[in-house]
Amino acid sequence: MRTIPHDSSEVRIMKLHRIQSYGIFLLITGILALVGCQTIPKDALKLSPESLKKRTLQTRKYEGITEADILSASAGVIQDLGFNIDESETKLGVIVGSKERDATEAGQVAAAVIVALLGGGAMAIDRNQKLRVSLVVRPTHEHDKNKHFVRVTFQRIVWNTQGQITRIEGLDEPEMYQGFFDRLSKAVFLEGHKI
Repeated sequence: MRTIPHDSSEVRIMKLHRIQSYGIFLLITGILALVGCQTIPKDALKLSPESLKKRTLQTRKYEGITEADILSASAGVIQDLGFNIDESETKLGVIVGSKERDATEAGQVAAAVIVALLGGGAMAIDRNQKLRVSLVVRPTHEHDKNKHFVRVTFQRIVWNTQGQITRIEGLDEPEMYQGFFDRLSKAVFLEGHKI
């Protein structure tokens, strides 16, 4: 059972709490209404020329072969390049692989030695790196089920001697992509002709 306060100061305090609660509610409602009225800038989803250049570097079109055969050929090329297949989802046309490599650079080692000789203590240098490859196969949306786009990206993550990540970067060397697609074209030809 609720008791009704008899003291006028208690009544005033209850009214102030009620007014504050309504005020907070109206403030939050107003903020949400203003945020909801913002629009997305027209160019927010437009790709930059640099992004289009990267996509062109990373993508090739293949005709006359099924998606399953392209995925099979792609997995073979990825493994031939020394990557282990980490994930593969054939229904989605995705393959992800990785390989571990040494990331030690002579310049960093020399700098660490100089710093140590000058009394600066131990300096962290890059030690390990993980190279990752991600491949996606998708239909071209032309009315032929044997036309597909293949997009591949390479990334690397570098750790130093203290176990900290020092770099996460995409690898955009054109020679790397050209070499991959040259191998894939040969593998697609062999896979398509069941050789």
